Amino acid sequence: MLRSMLNGAVAMGWLACALFFLRFWKQSNERLFGFFSLSFLMQALTSAASGLIDAQDERRNYIYVARLVGFLIILYAIWDKNRGNRRR
Repeated sequence: MLRSMLNGAVAMGWLACALFFLRFWKQSNERLFGFFSLSFLMQALTSAASGLIDAQDERRNYIYVARLVGFLIILYAIWDKNRGNRRR
């Protein structure tokens, strides 16, 4: 029970970060903030799913793949931002 509650709190923190970057994306229309918001939303979903799935469940591996994709989105966003500056 405590583990599920802590995963929910972590998911809420990821969601707060996602909303924070979503606000910056709407204000500046900068793709970097949109990608960050998407990545943090994905992290929030995986954290919430991690609290719902039993630790011994074999489907738990897919959560880590989804987290990897979330972090790869951040790396792509940074690469895209740096690549965009060279074109100008």
